[in-house]
Amino acid sequence: MSIEKVGILGVPLGFGAGQTGSELGVNAMRLSKIRGSSLAEHIRMLGIAVRDHGDAVIARPHDEAAPENPKHLAEMVESSLNIIASLDAILNAGELPLILGGDHAIAIPTFSAIANHYRQKGTEIGLIWFDAHADINTPETSPSGNIHGMPLAALLGHGNDELTGLCGYSPKLDPGYFAHIGARDIDPGERSQIERLGLRDHFFTMSDIDKRGMAACVEDALAIASRAPGGYAVTFDVDMIDPRFAPGSGTLVRGGATYRESHLALEMIAAAGGMRSFEIVEVNPLLDQSNITVELACELILSALGKTIL
Repeated sequence: MSIEKVGILGVPLGFGAGQTGSELGVNAMRLSKIRGSSLAEHIRMLGIAVRDHGDAVIARPHDEAAPENPKHLAEMVESSLNIIASLDAILNAGELPLILGGDHAIAIPTFSAIANHYRQKGTEIGLIWFDAHADINTPETSPSGNIHGMPLAALLGHGNDELTGLCGYSPKLDPGYFAHIGARDIDPGERSQIERLGLRDHFFTMSDIDKRGMAACVEDALAIASRAPGGYAVTFDVDMIDPRFAPGSGTLVRGGATYRESHLALEMIAAAGGMRSFEIVEVNPLLDQSNITVELACELILSALGKTIL
């Protein structure tokens, strides 16, 4: 299915992470000029109509008098309801959501909105998750209490009830329709969770990519996510990429994907034709070097929307 219309939504939420700055990634990507043109202009050059819906309203975080786990839960729930409402408008307009983050905690409300939209149509949607981390912690296993390490668990129905129960049901994601690409930094509690849930074959780690190549791993991930009758969403954390190519993120881990491996993965997803939304997160301009991470993020968005070399 070719993409005809895209709706851009900014989600400048950064309090789900331990490092501030990812909330600034939204406008950094939106306003960045690549070869003289903005992101929206480049999307139009692909023959895709684009409408920028601005930013979802994000609650202002405050310091808690006592430590809590998850951190900033009340603000996360309030923000989530706003994010879901904003995405509903884009989905109901027949536009493919292009979500600019923000930290990866936003995947809880963004995928909840998308899954609920397709549920109301009587179908289910899958998910391809690019990340150096598993993001499958619960409050009980999280070393930090930061929600950006918990979104996958919440979508699978594990963790805080207020987060898992968004849109009135849980889980949002059938694990049979889920694939994860690029993991190389997994907490002990996450490893146990993956084993307990029988998800090892749904994780294509950097070791798997080293052994088999990015193309083979993406092909397998596409086969898994394409089992979902409604297509699949894609969420891309830029820390999946090696810090040599994307230094502007808050949780860097050496040994990630190369520039070309990252583009190849998204070019393959675009060619497959089943993508129903694209999200990119954890771009932190405060940590970037010469804007290369911001520019790479914009280039990756274009690859996901169908831009090719020839």
